[in-house]
Amino acid sequence: MAEHSFHLKANWPGLRNDVGQIESGNLVTKISIPPEMDGPGVGTNPDEMLLGAAATCYIITLAAMMERSKLDKSGLTMTSEGIVDVTKGVITYKTIIHRPEIVLKADASEKDIELAHKLAEKAETSCMISRAIQGNVEVELEVKVIVEE
Repeated sequence: MAEHSFHLKANWPGLRNDVGQIESGNLVTKISIPPEMDGPGVGTNPDEMLLGAAATCYIITLAAMMERSKLDKSGLTMTSEGIVDVTKGVITYKTIIHRPEIVLKADASEKDIELAHKLAEKAETSCMISRAIQGNVEVELEVKVIVEE
């Protein structure tokens, strides 16, 4: 069994609405509470970071699955949305919606299109971040597969 450790250093010099900093490998950024939650909105925040972790894990997993399946693509882009619910002062990360757009080469077959959809679905359940948040945050997919003209 192989284990990998990741490390993060955080500094929070003040109170709730101050600005801190995190460092983890190549990630060095300021952090604060977002303006939607009455914070200063400087740098990033936990909500964006969870969304970023889920989105990057998903798109990398999908790209790897497409490569292993020899599914030739000319593009793979994605937007993701995180929905946070605040009810009676309780903040809950409710849903993440990934909207991948897979662009296949002009010679793609119906079988290739079906495979792209299948891999897009499978990548969500295979990504380690999706598995880590499973049962706590709902992850939805809105997949779009396009064939080049």
